[in-house]
Amino acid sequence: MLPLQKKSLRRGILLFLVLIFGIFFGFFFNYGFSENARFEKFAEDIFRSEISGNTLTLHYTLARPEKQGITNVSPSLGSVPSDMKKTYKTCETYEQRLKSFSPERLSEENRITLDHLLLHFHTLRSLGDHYLLEEHLSPSLGIQAQLPVLLAEYAFYRKEDIADYLKLLPQIKPYFQSILAFEKQKSLSGFFMCDETLNRIQAQCREFIKDPDSNYMQDIFAQKLAACGYIGEKERQKLLTYHEKLLKEQVLPAYQSLIDGLEELRGTGRNSKGLFYFEGGRTYYQYLIRSQTGSFLSVEEIRKWLSSQLISDFKEISVLTQKNPSLFSSLHRLAASLSLSPSQMLETLQNQIEQDFPVLEAPSYELRYVHDSMKDFLSPAFYLTPPADTGSPNVIYLNRAKSTNNLDIFTTLAHEGFPGHLYQTVTFAEQKPPLIRYLFTSGGYVEGWATYIESYACQYAAALSSLSDASDAARLAWLNKSLNLCIYSLLDIGIHYDGWDEARSSAFLRSFGIRSASAASEIYRYIAETPGNYLKYYLGNLHFQKLKHHHMEQLGDNFSPKDFHEKILQIGPVPFPVLEKYMNADLAE
Repeated sequence: MLPLQKKSLRRGILLFLVLIFGIFFGFFFNYGFSENARFEKFAEDIFRSEISGNTLTLHYTLARPEKQGITNVSPSLGSVPSDMKKTYKTCETYEQRLKSFSPERLSEENRITLDHLLLHFHTLRSLGDHYLLEEHLSPSLGIQAQLPVLLAEYAFYRKEDIADYLKLLPQIKPYFQSILAFEKQKSLSGFFMCDETLNRIQAQCREFIKDPDSNYMQDIFAQKLAACGYIGEKERQKLLTYHEKLLKEQVLPAYQSLIDGLEELRGTGRNSKGLFYFEGGRTYYQYLIRSQTGSFLSVEEIRKWLSSQLISDFKEISVLTQKNPSLFSSLHRLAASLSLSPSQMLETLQNQIEQDFPVLEAPSYELRYVHDSMKDFLSPAFYLTPPADTGSPNVIYLNRAKSTNNLDIFTTLAHEGFPGHLYQTVTFAEQKPPLIRYLFTSGGYVEGWATYIESYACQYAAALSSLSDASDAARLAWLNKSLNLCIYSLLDIGIHYDGWDEARSSAFLRSFGIRSASAASEIYRYIAETPGNYLKYYLGNLHFQKLKHHHMEQLGDNFSPKDFHEKILQIGPVPFPVLEKYMNADLAE
């Protein structure tokens, strides 16, 4: 039995430890847990509010929205606002609330989300009075071209999804009417598209509706129903008949109404050139770069960076070809030597990337080919992001009509698959990020990453070849790709910020060997209709390259590509100021 004095001493020590623990826990709960909980609750509220207005966005983000407390949402395509005041007011409210949180009391994950959201809403508000320069229609990337694809790929996880999909089809016409109302505003303000662009949009719409009895949406709907094990034959036939009726009575007439509504505005668009020639066009272009690429450099800084990269690529190409004058022939031989099928390429890439990228437990994925009726309207390949709550299916589509040589297919599959979009998406999802990170992302990060890894893909292709100069040939392939993207990015700035017309743009392209007048005209028209699109890919890539070089310089022999890429993937798709902030903080540690 212990003496009374020792018992009292032990009891005193125990009480002291309990008191200290209580003070520490109380402090951390009040200033740590509660701040994180408060922030996460607010982020969830924003997510639920913003995602409920568009069923397509909701469905592509969540397969089971009811598990996130999102219920009783009427199927809707939303509408295009004709006045941004309400949107700006909402952004301002969000910003004020976000600024009320103490970053030092938040976890790193929540700090990243906080910085991302603050920058996102602030950037959107900076659009200001220039919102009429926004364009929802374009021959290649416009909503009228993308909507049939989004509807065709609308997944049927359960019967309710089929019902929601069918309810969306009659809403296409009112949705298009909201776009037409916006286009009329643009017309009255002098911002409407030129007749050449109008012709291309109408031609694309007419192609979609030209054969009412053989529309690809009906074919794909039939394929999806056949894959639904919960649909009986009798019900399937009824659904097919009803779907065909909706296509003929709702969807195709909606496209015709869009054609007719745009025709009424013909001749009111007087600018066939870039944004430079619109009032406020240069200011809007700077906003577009920030919002699309996630880069907050000035246009002059970007131009200087691109010009420097162009010179650097030319010099390296010159050195390589002087050392080996037959290197271009070797590049053709390298492309011809890749005899793998597309599915074998994806399997091979998964193994090859382990030397430079974190190991990812092999995710399930599907390789599909674009439906014949859609080949002319879709890109060479694309990846469909799975819902955040399921992580599947991961689907890569390959457009066989636009495939070139096997080296191009190999790098394209790396861009869309491993270690590109699919790999990046699955790796980020493993972090269990808050759902709002799926709703607000960064196009420059996403497309810049997939472009950045193509330089690795070229070397992976060389590793499969027995050619003695395969590595140099692969490097030449990447430099050639980099050079072209850089030229088009500079042209983008020239057209939209400096006011280059088609003649000036053609002269610029000729200086780089693009002498075909028709090719130059097509390049000019595409860039004039899709400002900032090339920059999203190439400028994003340059930000990743610059970040890697900075880390290599700082770490020297301690630099690990795997560690570097792992941190980037953990942070996830954010604008580059946010990414660089946390990457450099990690470097300092």
